[in-house]
Amino acid sequence: MIEKKYPAHKIITAIIGICVLIMGIILFFIPPAVFPDPGMGFQVLRSMHLGGAFNTFSGPDQSDISQNYTEFLTWWSPGQYLVPYFFKLIAGLNMGQGIAVATVIAQLSGLAGFYCFFKKIGFTPLIAALSLVFIICQQAFVVPYVFYNGGEVLLFAFEGWFLYGCISLEKTDLKLILLILFSGWTGFFFKSSFLWIYVAGLCCLWVRLSSDAGKWVKNALWLGIPAVISLTTVYVFFLSKGTSPASVSSGVKLTLQTFGFPLASPVLSAFSIDDMLNGLIYHTGKPVFNPGWSIIILAALALLSLCLIFSINRVVQNRNYKLFLMVFYVGAILFFGVSYLKQLNISFEARHFRILGLLIVPGVISLVMGFKPVYKFVFALFFAGIAYTSFSYLVKGYEINGAGARGVSGIAQPNIDQQSLNYIMKLDKENNNATFVFISDDLGLEILHNRIITLQPIGDDLKINIDDYRYDGFAGPLYIVLPESYNGPKEKMIMKSFPGYTGFNLSMLSPNYVLYSAKMKR
Repeated sequence: MIEKKYPAHKIITAIIGICVLIMGIILFFIPPAVFPDPGMGFQVLRSMHLGGAFNTFSGPDQSDISQNYTEFLTWWSPGQYLVPYFFKLIAGLNMGQGIAVATVIAQLSGLAGFYCFFKKIGFTPLIAALSLVFIICQQAFVVPYVFYNGGEVLLFAFEGWFLYGCISLEKTDLKLILLILFSGWTGFFFKSSFLWIYVAGLCCLWVRLSSDAGKWVKNALWLGIPAVISLTTVYVFFLSKGTSPASVSSGVKLTLQTFGFPLASPVLSAFSIDDMLNGLIYHTGKPVFNPGWSIIILAALALLSLCLIFSINRVVQNRNYKLFLMVFYVGAILFFGVSYLKQLNISFEARHFRILGLLIVPGVISLVMGFKPVYKFVFALFFAGIAYTSFSYLVKGYEINGAGARGVSGIAQPNIDQQSLNYIMKLDKENNNATFVFISDDLGLEILHNRIITLQPIGDDLKINIDDYRYDGFAGPLYIVLPESYNGPKEKMIMKSFPGYTGFNLSMLSPNYVLYSAKMKR
């Protein structure tokens, strides 16, 4: 009786919902730090607040620091900063709290969307619910609670519902046209890389609706015309105004990882392997393996991914799921393989392939359910290891952000301490014609009354392109904030980047951070 009244899948989804809400409440009181990509987006929002045009960044001109240059930001889509800003406005919150609200809503929406999609595509409610358990234990799911990753979490909120629309529609009518038009605009608004997901999803929809040979051309027109309108609108009103990661090529280069990384992406993404290794190819922390071993492991994971896809196709009988899985897998291999071949500005990170790491989950669970008990136990141990690493990442992130500095934005500031940040905000209030220089995208968000410059951090090899750092001319007080570890060659390189200034003064903001100030013209 209890089992009939409270089916297992309802209990599981309820527990998941409660857990996500609890995580969201904690996040509201301990807002996350910000990754560089959305950090740049928030700098654009800051420029808009200071009188700039929509989605246009304004900052000191390198040829004459007393002047400003403007740039319409097409490298990232505007949803990453406008969605948190929306919640900030309607609820009277600071930006950190706005990010927290946006994140928890996005996570709940994403889980609900994929749950509905998994059921609609043919999986039982129990497998769909277990898939959500798997998803929330992926490290990609907990990252936004530590570092707001902008388009990544917003795309998760939407893509499940987009896939649900692609599997739900059964005929060519007005609903189809509206889905194609608005999903293209909405998905791109959240994250520009949605475009390849958009094309893959429409391919699945086209194949589904074209069961009869005579419908292929007719349906191609039904889908193609609104898709072209949607994509053309995105290009004309946004992408054509600047550069994007897909528009900057460094020439053709073929390596094993060119197609090996897309081939290995299902395993790298679904099982959080790329995250746990701090990046197998593109490192986001201290590398676990040297380049040689990384390539060998990548080749093994590519082979394992192929075997996994083949096994799932053999076990899962639902034709629609096989269609979606294969179209998205082949689409990712072609799109990213060609992008890596042309050396476009797209990193070797599993986060770009997260849709595959989500699509594959119910197939993996169906596959595991057919295992012998001993293999189920081994898989359970492996899954527990993934969950443990994700939970540890989350707890450590909460601790660091909770104890870290926080300014007027409300965002956690891991790149400075509170004592130093308080002094910087005091300087900002006392000046209105100064220029502040930082080496992280987030610190400039605490400057409300003056201009900012964000320089790239200098590596220990001291190799930089001086043209990227040099700012000629003079424009009032200059304040450069650096970590104490920059003492020596790095600080000299940065001060030399401002040849129009002389008489630099050094003052210790705290034991860990230094302020270099100059008010005299050379």
